[in-house]
Amino acid sequence: MSSRLVGVGVGPGDPELVTVKGVNALRAADVVVVPVMDTGERGRAEATVLHYAPAEKVVRVVFALNERTDRARREAAWDAAGQRVAGLLRAHGTVAFATIGDPNVYSTFTYLAQTVGELVPGTLVETVPGITAMQDLAARSGAVLTEGTEPLTLVPVTAGAAVLKDALNGPGTVVAYKFGRQAAEVAEALRETGRLDDAVWGSALGLPEESVRAAAELDGAPLPYLSTLIAPARREGGRGGKL
Repeated sequence: MSSRLVGVGVGPGDPELVTVKGVNALRAADVVVVPVMDTGERGRAEATVLHYAPAEKVVRVVFALNERTDRARREAAWDAAGQRVAGLLRAHGTVAFATIGDPNVYSTFTYLAQTVGELVPGTLVETVPGITAMQDLAARSGAVLTEGTEPLTLVPVTAGAAVLKDALNGPGTVVAYKFGRQAAEVAEALRETGRLDDAVWGSALGLPEESVRAAAELDGAPLPYLSTLIAPARREGGRGGKL
């Protein structure tokens, strides 16, 4: 039988936001891999997984999750992680990879699946969608992501604040991921584009240290790396104005 690698989205951190299909995939897998920056840490994905799968089948695999300057180190870490997961696939029938959010949205899983496909030809790769941080933040803050014909733009601020500013100058709602270390630049971009007043940001959603605040309160101090921002579309014309 072919090996199966299943990328399972486990949501933004609140264990109640894992889908039924995601829970079933975690429980059915022989091994559940969780990505970490260091083998001594318990990451958010693992903390969520442990609500549904026994600790003895959870395996931590190190990824250079935040490495953006040293490409050689990053790729060496990806290769090592791929080798580790390939070994697990050869020993077990089904390996699940738990990823925060959704496995097809800015996820380490996409790189892992490509590497494993080369190392273990014939591996069946599947994904189980997960609830994203922008959906959870919208629910917790009351921000509406889209109405009528509005577009929705998702920007990782790790690409640079200029990319975010270009998006804010366009139509529709803009969501920014991973903006914590550039909070000052993000606040300035919101002010310059007139999008500050209605914007909200959040971090550690669904966890004890959760913070959901108005973007107008941003004071330039660094925020948690995985902070999420929603700048809603400019809406005029009343209910259904953009239908």
